[in-house]
Amino acid sequence: MTRKVLTFSAAIEAATGLAALGVPLFVGQLLLGVEVSGVASVVVRCFGIALIALSVACWPGAEATVLRRGAVRGMLLYNGLIALCLAYAGGVDGLRGPLLWPAVILHAVVALLLVRPRSTSPSTP
Repeated sequence: MTRKVLTFSAAIEAATGLAALGVPLFVGQLLLGVEVSGVASVVVRCFGIALIALSVACWPGAEATVLRRGAVRGMLLYNGLIALCLAYAGGVDGLRGPLLWPAVILHAVVALLLVRPRSTSPSTP
């Protein structure tokens, strides 16, 4: 199960990263509900690059179990903190993009799925 969640999360983040690189103004508008311009578009592109790098680092493969555990921990930390950050942006900062709350929910669910106890079999990180 953890491998499937990790793969799902890595794929979603890679797609979001590619979109942020290609159309940063649109991604900023969808996520935050405000017009992104100027230097903010550079920040959105950097965010896209970070998402792509995270996805590559966390893509499940034939690595040693220790490396997969690191990938799970990294993706767990990322999803948990992004859920909190986006929830704060919507709840306290008043941002209202149409994808903001769905993104909060998605990241929170993925974090919960990654944190739940896993079996001790060697095939799961």
